[in-house]
Amino acid sequence: MKSKVTVRLGNVLVIGCFVAASLTTQKVSAQGDLYYQGKTVRIVVGFTPGGFYDRWARLLARYMPKYIPGQPEFIVQNMPGASSVIAANYVYNVAKSDGLTLGMSINSLYLDQFVGRKEAKYDVRKYEWIGSQERSFSTIYFRADSPYKSIDDVVKGKEPPKCGSTGTASISYILPKVLEETVGAKFTIVLGYPGGSEIDLAVQKGEVVCRAQDINSHFGREPFLTWHNTNFDRHLLQDGPTRDPRLPEAPTLKEIMERYKTPPASQKVAEIVLGTGALGRPLMATPGTPTDRVKILRDSYARALADPSLVEEAKRARMEMEPITGEEIQKSMNELINQPADIVACVKKVLGN
Repeated sequence: MKSKVTVRLGNVLVIGCFVAASLTTQKVSAQGDLYYQGKTVRIVVGFTPGGFYDRWARLLARYMPKYIPGQPEFIVQNMPGASSVIAANYVYNVAKSDGLTLGMSINSLYLDQFVGRKEAKYDVRKYEWIGSQERSFSTIYFRADSPYKSIDDVVKGKEPPKCGSTGTASISYILPKVLEETVGAKFTIVLGYPGGSEIDLAVQKGEVVCRAQDINSHFGREPFLTWHNTNFDRHLLQDGPTRDPRLPEAPTLKEIMERYKTPPASQKVAEIVLGTGALGRPLMATPGTPTDRVKILRDSYARALADPSLVEEAKRARMEMEPITGEEIQKSMNELINQPADIVACVKKVLGN
């Protein structure tokens, strides 16, 4: 009998411990799931309001909370400067690793790190990448009343055209530099504009005559919609693998390099430097953000992009969508940074280091 009672007590104790443990686990899980309840998440955008980085951040800020347990408030904070390097430094070095600060910086952010610029106080491999909603290749546009009707005109011109740029990490700086290296087209790049909208205004005023930018934003907002109706601008080039249907008249860089018989080594450098077009406008979290919060953010991001209302809003706003996962971006950043010394040296030469 004593043995029987002991066994029964043992069973009761085991069951009791199991129930207690289950309740404790459920309580912890619930607390973890509701970490975001009553909190505010910031998306720090590296550019001024009005551009596509800002527009995407604000659209995501409206939809992501729906898919996060606790439904936190989202706000967007613009922190322009140096082609979003200032914002990237802030997210990396100042913001807490608590899952409450996200960043949306330029897709070519890794290049300043790649060539060792002292302003880049971050390592793109250590951000927690959440995802990107698009892939976006680039074009270079000119005022139609400028003397430059083709890249050949730039190559042969007596004076290099003035192109506006936000900074050395921007495609507005990178694409002209690549053209100098691959086909000998010379440009005068005017740095320091806080955002793309300010460059477009400078083009309208005649301060500069050209700008390189991503194709999606060029066909997705003003002043370009009006410019295209009034033939204000002309497109001389695009850097995607094939011609975008919206730019049937603009040759690809690959086509131009073939015509100019660009050496294979220079073509390879161009491929690496311009490869960020496949990354779109990525969203990242601070390095060291707990894994469970990274998962919550990635899941909510993916679900937001699949939300029919967001898809419809993006369509109406001419915001193209071709989502990329955070895991894919993480892998790409590792591959882009880890290049042999000879390639690094060539990229430094192209980007002016």
